[in-house]
This record gives sequence, structure tokens and C-alpha cells, in this order.
Amino acid sequence: MSPAIQATRILLAAGGTGGHLFPAEALAHELINRGLAVDLVTDERGQGFGDKLPQVAVHRIAAGGVAGKGIGTRLQNMARLGLGYLQSRRLIKRLKPGVAVGFGGYPSVPPLLAAQHAGVSTLLHEQNAVAGRANRFLLKRANKVATSFAKVKFLDQLPADRRALTGNPVRPDIAAIANQPYAAPTTDGSFNLLVVGGSQGARVFGELMPPTIAFLSADLRARIKLTQQCRAEDLDKVAAEYRKQGLAVELQPFFRDIPARLATTHLLVSRAGASTVAELTAAGRPAVMVPLPNSIDDHQAANAAALAEAGGGWIAPQKEFDAAKLAGLLTDLITHPAKLAAAADVARRLGHRDAAMALADLVIGLLPAGAVLQHSEKN
Repeated sequence: MSPAIQATRILLAAGGTGGHLFPAEALAHELINRGLAVDLVTDERGQGFGDKLPQVAVHRIAAGGVAGKGIGTRLQNMARLGLGYLQSRRLIKRLKPGVAVGFGGYPSVPPLLAAQHAGVSTLLHEQNAVAGRANRFLLKRANKVATSFAKVKFLDQLPADRRALTGNPVRPDIAAIANQPYAAPTTDGSFNLLVVGGSQGARVFGELMPPTIAFLSADLRARIKLTQQCRAEDLDKVAAEYRKQGLAVELQPFFRDIPARLATTHLLVSRAGASTVAELTAAGRPAVMVPLPNSIDDHQAANAAALAEAGGGWIAPQKEFDAAKLAGLLTDLITHPAKLAAAADVARRLGHRDAAMALADLVIGLLPAGAVLQHSEKN
């Protein structure tokens, strides 16, 4: 029996946060289903894909961010990036990937740069409406750049043949919500309001939402069914604020059934990270977005603007909106269901529910001649 033919390997590189790792995980699923082998490169903090894809080998390299750091930290992290590049060169030589795909974050720079120097075709995926610094650094030598938004700052001059709009992959159970038509609220029935926002968003919303609800008229408060993400240490305080208003709310630090809740919600109040906006558009649900202030290159504001300017949601800048202003916006939306239905329709039309498949198609298109797309044994 001859030895098994090795499937062509695809190298994925991503920063350690979920915003970078989730689209990498979605692409890994799709590539494995197509018969390709997948390796992941991240830094020491990256947890990889956990138990979801045990067949994906995780390689950790030295890396560190330099934006917004003091001079000492910048120099230290530049040295770590240099070490990560040397580690990546050895990894590229050993794995011989057919294509390397970068998902942003500083840990993606050393392996993608090493792949480019080794003559390996590279694909970058940009999740935000503002290209991240890692992807901008790698842009010149990249064969293709996949984007989540039609317009991306810093990619304006990129030739059309090197750019593709794929969207940002979302969980299948989120994408499936788009098959359920948005049920606009009635003018006198219950109103499902979902408030989510990660650790920093949960803190801000825990401070902002109780007084916002208090500013609503008594009849509107009586209609609201509120579900809100709240930091564990703030649960008792926030719950007490709502009890003063006679409002029954569901507060949790983390919701494991977001798809089910998203399916029945009438309106979300959320941050505007790339994954959040991708899920809003994939599901086709309207949202009031409160972008994270001072995010690098203000990318959350750009993400929110892309959706709001199309008519798929509304922006409430954290530094400009107080409880009274937010209550005014909510009052307008709750009392005009047609506005919510129109925004839900726009959001749905902007969604990319096949983003992982589109990314995999780009990878396949960059494979060298003779690439093996399936595992097989020959006698």
C-alpha cells in the first residue's frame, strides 16, 4: 500500500481575540469540508479553536502590539515581532502551505510576511470598515484582500482584481434567522428590547439603560420586555435600578442562546464591532449602535456608519448621547414600527450569509497547480 497522499495545507493566522479568530474558525470548517488540511498560527494568548476543530494544529509565536504603546513597550514588542518572524519562517519551511490567510491582529504579521517572502500566495481578510494596521502593513504584497464592507478606509486605491467583498462569517444559527421574517411590533403590544455589548459595553449599558428606560413614558415602559447583558459584579445594582421602575428584566453576564433571542427581538442596543455588525446584517435585525469610543482608528464608528447610512440601523455616539437623548430615540422607534421594519429589511439585504464559502472560494483560486483537495489512499 502506498502512503496516504497528503492534502494541501492552508495556513491561517489571526490575533488572539474573538473578532479575528471567529472568521478564521469559520473558514477552517469550510476548508476542511473541502478536503484541505488547516493550521492556525496565533500568539501565546490565542486559545485557538478549542475542542471545535481538534484536527487543526495550533502554532504559537511571539508577537506584540505597537499602536498606542509607550516607547519601551513598542521596542520590546517590535523585538517580539522579529522573533515571531523567524519562528514563522521555520514554520513555513516545514509546513509548505499552499496559501496563507491573515485575519488581522499583530500575530498575523510575522507568518503572513514570512509566507510572502517565501513566495506563498496570501489572502487577507478585513473584518472592519477601517483596515487594521496589520493588514495595511501586509497589503502591498497580498494577492487578494477580502472585505466585510463595500467601502473600507485605506483600501480605496486597491485594484479591483485584488479585492473581493465576501462579508464576515457568522454562525450558521445566526444566518438562519434571516429565513424568519422580521415581525414588527404592534403599536400597543409588547416590545422586545435586547441589550448586548461585551465586557466594556455591558458596563456602559448597565449605567446608561436604567435611566434611559426611566425617561420613557409609563405606557411605553409597561410594554417593554428587556433582556440585557450585564457584568456579574453589576447585576444586583442594575437589577435594583430596574425594580424601582417596576420593570421586570432579564439580566445575565453572558447569553448562550443569542440566536434564539435575536430571532424574536424587535430592536437591539449594541456595540458596533465587526462580528456584531455582521450578525445584525446576517440576521436582518435593526439596532441602535453605540460604538466603542477610542477604538483603534475608530473602526467601530466606521462599522456603525456603514450600516446606519444605508438605513439599517441608528448610531448613538457614547460621548454625545445621554439617557434623555437615547430615550427620545427609543420612543420614536417604538412608536413607529414601520421604521424598524424598514431598517430590518435593509440590514438583511446587506448581510453576507455565505461569507465562509466565499472566502474558501478565494483560497481555492489561489492554490498552486497540483494542489491536493482531498485525502486519499492508493494501493
